[in-house]
Amino acid sequence: MGFHDISQTDTIYHTIPAFEFVNQDSLSISNDSLSDVIYVADFFYTNCPTICPIVINQMIRIHDEYIEKESLKLLSFALDPKRDNVKRLSEYSENLEVNNEKWFFLTGDKDDIWNLSEEYLVAVAEDDDEPGGISHSGNIILVDKDGHIRSFADGTDEVEVNRLMSDIDLLLGKNN
Repeated sequence: MGFHDISQTDTIYHTIPAFEFVNQDSLSISNDSLSDVIYVADFFYTNCPTICPIVINQMIRIHDEYIEKESLKLLSFALDPKRDNVKRLSEYSENLEVNNEKWFFLTGDKDDIWNLSEEYLVAVAEDDDEPGGISHSGNIILVDKDGHIRSFADGTDEVEVNRLMSDIDLLLGKNN
């Protein structure tokens, strides 16, 4: 999925570009640190009053279902890094009671995160009319070991997330 280039002899599939952000434990997380795993990503902010709590609950479902699968990670990119600094993301992760080695809440430069959201096919915009001031889609995105988007789901729709979890099983080689 994503933006493909087609040459005369081959299709060059969209790849998530290089990134590096800091997680809730002040550790640097980059494409290189994820090269041996598949991962599920979303874009959120901790004080979002609309879709983020619903999406996070679906991410918790994925976290809990695959807690024992070391080859799957979860990434949540903070759309409001001014507020969602390392300390705030650490508290947020702690309140969710999730495994910090499984699920990375990432913060960094706002422009870098917002530009990266486009690569994940997630729409983000400032909107004074939107509760919280940021309009964004609630997509959850599945990325393979090569950095290719393999599937996505509306994170507010449990049925779509169930389908995404089936796609995770396929990538993990799990027969269900």
